[in-house]
Amino acid sequence: MNTNNGTAQCARLLKRLQMEPIDTLTAMRELNILRPGARIGELRDLGHEIFTHRIVLTDDQGRTHRRIALYFLSTNPPAGVSV
Repeated sequence: MNTNNGTAQCARLLKRLQMEPIDTLTAMRELNILRPGARIGELRDLGHEIFTHRIVLTDDQGRTHRRIALYFLSTNPPAGVSV
């Protein structure tokens, strides 16, 4: 079953976070999560230690976005970012 309810979105997002950090735009595009920040909040409420680092990204249309959230688990920080 291919579901897109909040529980399924949280499961997809947590699975990805366990592999690598993910930014808001990628979560929307690749994981089909419309509001990644809301899912992160739900995962935090469940006790997952998720951190946010702000980055600058260019989207698929070539537009630059500042302060995009890059989410990562405390056990899997991106290179150059300390917890």
